[in-house]
Amino acid sequence: MTSQAADGPESAAATRRSKITPEREQEFFDAVLDQVRECGYEAVTMEGVAASTRCSKSTLYRQWRTKPQFVVAALRSRRQARLTGIDTGSLAGDLREAAEAAGRWSTHDTELMQALGHAVTGDQELARALREAIVAPEIDALREILRRGVERGEIAGDHPALEYVPAQMFGVIRARPVVDGEYADQEYLLRFVEAAVLPALGLVPRSGGDLPGGRSEAAPGPEGPRPPSTG
Repeated sequence: MTSQAADGPESAAATRRSKITPEREQEFFDAVLDQVRECGYEAVTMEGVAASTRCSKSTLYRQWRTKPQFVVAALRSRRQARLTGIDTGSLAGDLREAAEAAGRWSTHDTELMQALGHAVTGDQELARALREAIVAPEIDALREILRRGVERGEIAGDHPALEYVPAQMFGVIRARPVVDGEYADQEYLLRFVEAAVLPALGLVPRSGGDLPGGRSEAAPGPEGPRPPSTG
């Protein structure tokens, strides 16, 4: 007869890990992260994930022992640098393309970070996994974009604003839901790059008529304000 304790993490940990396919493993990872977004980290249970993926909770315990370990593994499975490979030939063009790319996935990632917000303050491993999965790849890609801009001679390597661009780009994505109650979509991020990031770097932004949302005035370039575009 199987006891209730047999499904617990301690007894399951003693059982040899079962073999599951990479596709099935990713299904488990997707399910637990979806539940984190929808319910919040504290409300997620192994039982709930097992039900949604039609497996026994002992299967999950054999693989990951505890919920924190399960969520950490799920986060690390999705590490990807979605800004890697951007190279338009100019720093301004790269930053615009990065804004558009970030706008396509910012809502999805921001929901996950918000849902994990309280939990990561008390779990260093969870916080590290979240940074490795979502934060570090994009920060590294932005730094590479800036490095190439310096190499091309578009901006001095000691320009004081260089250090802050990754924090600007990443920070505005996370802050807008708190400040405005809306996620930072592609249009918002493009306007942010033109109005705040490029001027800080001394790069000339597009004129107002070329911006998403049809702003009527040009953002200032390094030589000062320019007249609105008449073309």
